[in-house]
Amino acid sequence: MIKVYISGPYSKHMVEGTRNAILAAEELRKAGFLPFVPHLSLLWDLICPSPYEEWIMYDFRWLEVCDIILRLPGESPGADREVEFARNICIPIFYTTKEIING
Repeated sequence: MIKVYISGPYSKHMVEGTRNAILAAEELRKAGFLPFVPHLSLLWDLICPSPYEEWIMYDFRWLEVCDIILRLPGESPGADREVEFARNICIPIFYTTKEIING
């Protein structure tokens, strides 16, 4: 299965960003992909808070093992960093679920 890292806005509107990431991930999952949603750390961080940079480094480790990245729309310095990291390690970047599903 192709592993897809879901990247998108989170910090300003955590619940909305997480919802959007889950909806994209569900569309991909139903199409036969294996999505990873870093936004789901929302609950983890509420229970066991960690500094922002620790979460970013954690996410980068997951991104390293994904095959592609989906960058969801919206302003996000963290998602921009994820895209740059993906570019640096030659992971293909997509901007819509349709691009991924239709190959």
